[in-house]
Amino acid sequence: MGGAQSLRLPHGKGPHQVGCTDVMVGPNRKGLFFRLFYPCLPQEGAEQPLWIPRREYCDGLADYINLKWCTPLLSVTFGSYRVPVNWNGPFKACGSRYPLIIFSHGLGAFRAVYSAVCAEMASRGFLVMALEHRDHSACATYFCKAEAGGSDSLEAALQEEWIPFRRVQEGRKEFHFRNPQVHQRANECVRGLRLVQDISSGKAVTNVLHKGFDLSALKESVDLSKVAVMGHSFGGATAILALSKEDHFRCAVALDAWMFPLKNDLYHKVTKPVLFINTEKFQTAESVAKMKRLSSRNRQTKIITLLGSVHLSQTDFTFLAGNLLNRLFQTRGTLDPYAGLDITNRAALAFLQKHLRLEEDFDQWNNLLEGIGDSVIPEAPLCISSL
Repeated sequence: MGGAQSLRLPHGKGPHQVGCTDVMVGPNRKGLFFRLFYPCLPQEGAEQPLWIPRREYCDGLADYINLKWCTPLLSVTFGSYRVPVNWNGPFKACGSRYPLIIFSHGLGAFRAVYSAVCAEMASRGFLVMALEHRDHSACATYFCKAEAGGSDSLEAALQEEWIPFRRVQEGRKEFHFRNPQVHQRANECVRGLRLVQDISSGKAVTNVLHKGFDLSALKESVDLSKVAVMGHSFGGATAILALSKEDHFRCAVALDAWMFPLKNDLYHKVTKPVLFINTEKFQTAESVAKMKRLSSRNRQTKIITLLGSVHLSQTDFTFLAGNLLNRLFQTRGTLDPYAGLDITNRAALAFLQKHLRLEEDFDQWNNLLEGIGDSVIPEAPLCISSL
């Protein structure tokens, strides 16, 4: 049985060290909240951020899995893990501009749950905006609102308001609950892009959380012609919808996309390429049929499946949950989590190189896009056709 020491998040494998910072803009829930991962300069003794930034997220996770009693268990299990990146590390300006990925989390998650994927992308030279959605699909999130009659000090004048996870109300059709959510999420992805456009053009943007990282460092450092949207599960559906809403998004990477919340008429509107990286145990025949409708409209859209993987294999939980939690919630399949992450990242990088026209060596992994390689197959497992 592996001890706690063996449970850790992997470092990015690319040439860049990775920094991250949290950014919140706007005085209400219509603002934005995200964790930014970026290439940074080396820094001695850099602080690493906690994976679970506040206890409220443990409360929210317990609420999401409908086991409120297990908040202390989650807090003890996950509370001390840190993300192996430099907190507010100095931004690495490199003369050229970095491409941008906007990342959308799954149902019941929050901004740090995909740190392994986001840090890998940043280590390869991407800026990654990991959103924390405010549509009641995060396990918990919050915004800061200005208090009436508050003092002149920004910090003193802001009051936190938490947005809890919300279930589908009894008697309500789930689709009618989820479809407005996926639109709000996709609109937040578009607003994230707008914000980066503003910062890149030199517009002053105030981060209401802290002044530890100067957003103006991003000025003229983002290649706004090379922007992709990415997400897992509900975030995969969000990425596909965002692709139809915003021309600047060149392509989407959908990790085990939950296709259910998308309306059927959307499939005529998505003409850009999507990479579907599915796990072996989550998808249904109906869901895969929807993916194939998109691939029939664009031959560059690809569908691959990771054998030996489960839905949570593409989250950080696959690295951090011990044997007990793995048995309870199936956070790992038979595929080694680190091997699975490598396949996911390499396929994504090959796809992004192709469709963002990057001058990197990620095309060495192009075979993965055809489902050729260890533990990967094209399209879906045969067992899905019998579901």
